[in-house]
Amino acid sequence: MDDEDAYLEVMRLLEANPQMSQREIAAALGVSLGKANYCLKALLDKGWLKMQNFQGSKNKLAYAYLLTPKGIIEKSEITARFLQKKMHEYEHLRSLIESLQSEVNSK
Repeated sequence: MDDEDAYLEVMRLLEANPQMSQREIAAALGVSLGKANYCLKALLDKGWLKMQNFQGSKNKLAYAYLLTPKGIIEKSEITARFLQKKMHEYEHLRSLIESLQSEVNSK
């Protein structure tokens, strides 16, 4: 998973559940806690996410991660690039499968 794919996945998770902990994010993505922390820090540094203490929490160190307006725009753009890349991969695989099926059927 490249950085942009990881950023997209983190933003999608946090959009659905802003109160996810770094450990929960890491577990959901199947990455190390360090990788999750790296992604969050990068998104915060880019201004795509902001952190807020969430009210009503007994844990004073608990944060909610919120997408900023800039983050919402970037998420949309990254999603479009991701879809374009995956559609290209799909078309390539479909063509390869058709070619291989033709080879097998001609024997």
